[in-house]
Amino acid sequence: MNSPEENFKKLGLELPPAPKPLGVYKPCLQDGKYLYLSGHGTVKSDGSLIIGRIGEDLDTEQGKIAARQVGLAMLATIKANLGSLNRVKRVIKVLGMVNCVSSFEKHPYIINGCSELFAAVWGEENGIGVRSAVGMGSLPDNIPVEIEAMFELED
Repeated sequence: MNSPEENFKKLGLELPPAPKPLGVYKPCLQDGKYLYLSGHGTVKSDGSLIIGRIGEDLDTEQGKIAARQVGLAMLATIKANLGSLNRVKRVIKVLGMVNCVSSFEKHPYIINGCSELFAAVWGEENGIGVRSAVGMGSLPDNIPVEIEAMFELED
């Protein structure tokens, strides 16, 4: 069985820089064996953001890719603060928020972009936790997706 770091390497994806807080909060907080990640946005490898509302500026597939990019930003935060993805035992909870037009109904499909990434990194047993996917009237800087999550750490 491969480690999460090995699984990530096999995906051939690039981590963006770990996002810096744009407000008064911590990007992550460790409490005992749990790691809480604040809401992360669509930070690309060059540090810029994917911008736009789903159903207006971006289509469903572009939204799913944006959610994967949020997952990559979250992995970058984990690596920057814990040193390795191997420190995470499993995903506990994911809350995905989708900036979309009011008639949009495929929020879970969009957030699958992040959930599928986590499943590929930590395996289906440990990479899939409980989840909510909801629509929002807007998100900061007009990003299409914001996601927060909770993880259990290795002992």
